[in-house]
Amino acid sequence: MTTDSSATVYAFMSFEQSVENPSMAPFKATREAIVSRYLGRVLEGTAEQVETDALDPQGRYHRVATGWGELSL
Repeated sequence: MTTDSSATVYAFMSFEQSVENPSMAPFKATREAIVSRYLGRVLEGTAEQVETDALDPQGRYHRVATGWGELSL
């Protein structure tokens, strides 16, 4: 699901190394990117709403670890 200011991203299994031994991707991505660009399998139940500004041009979302506090940019 995507709106003007937010997008839904998911964790997914990547088959890049091997079909017999898939691995968890190190980032989340939009459903469209997972299916078309990464040829992965969406892990339902991992949905997260993020601002579209947080996505890179390939539809990837990398969570910025902030520990217990806010991140000041």
